[in-house]
Amino acid sequence: MSVRAFAPASVGNVGVGFDLLGHALEGLGDTVTASRIPERIARVARIDGVVTDLPVDNQKNTAARALQSLIDGEKLHFGFEITIHKGIPLGSGLGGSAASACAAVVAANALLDQPLPLSTLYLHALQGEAAASGSVHGDNIGPQLYGGLVLATRDRVVPIPTPPGLIAVVVHPHFVLETRRAREALQGVYALSEFVHQSEGLALVLAGCFSNDIGLLRSGLRDVLIEPRRAALIPGFAAVKKAAIDAGAIGASISGAGPSVFAWFMDRPTAAAAGAAMQQAFGQAGLDSDVIVSAVNAAGAHLVG
Repeated sequence: MSVRAFAPASVGNVGVGFDLLGHALEGLGDTVTASRIPERIARVARIDGVVTDLPVDNQKNTAARALQSLIDGEKLHFGFEITIHKGIPLGSGLGGSAASACAAVVAANALLDQPLPLSTLYLHALQGEAAASGSVHGDNIGPQLYGGLVLATRDRVVPIPTPPGLIAVVVHPHFVLETRRAREALQGVYALSEFVHQSEGLALVLAGCFSNDIGLLRSGLRDVLIEPRRAALIPGFAAVKKAAIDAGAIGASISGAGPSVFAWFMDRPTAAAAGAAMQQAFGQAGLDSDVIVSAVNAAGAHLVG
């Protein structure tokens, strides 16, 4: 028997929550098909889709590493063979490496004699995603598994309520920015005041979500810590962000490690119009791009027929 699962793309960091805050996106995602095998190993049979030149070793492939963690950690007496269909481009800032890991553990979970809770799957998927990023952080894994907006730490996921109708627009330029390179840009000295300002923004965003206060969201959704150090890696970023703000965005910043740029709005028509303006700004920087318009409270990973 084989089982297929889909995991959505996501916006990591959400500007103010570096490595902690993320939300799922509608439409785009990765699909993994899994079946049980007698050997206690995770084996990749095939990779297709928008990316195919990925490692298949079960310590270097994010989906296989997540499954090997599941096999070893839960002391399973069998393993899994998987095929991966990549719908998310790598180096896009949309959680592509994490999505494969999430889809893999959700598919494998359906093949267990006693399925595990999402909280356990989260820990194994984290180990998988680390194969690509080089560190353990859940701002993509968390929302991809749970859906919606979440606060994700090393050992737990906290779902965050969002105001009704909150919409994200994400513009993905056809430009690859490797996560490791984006993280290297963060090396250096930081002032204590920067951390205080960033913490203030995160607190305001969380308070705004829980109290349904758009004013608090608008005051807090800005990144003074990470964005200034990564902006130069994204051609046309300043103009793309300005296009979003000029179109009425609650806030805008880099999605994950970039180069995608996201913005939040209170309705789909405004978000769609802003997406077109942001796309035009990338075009003026010489880059074609794709636009995603999605509810922030989008669904997480799930089985598909």
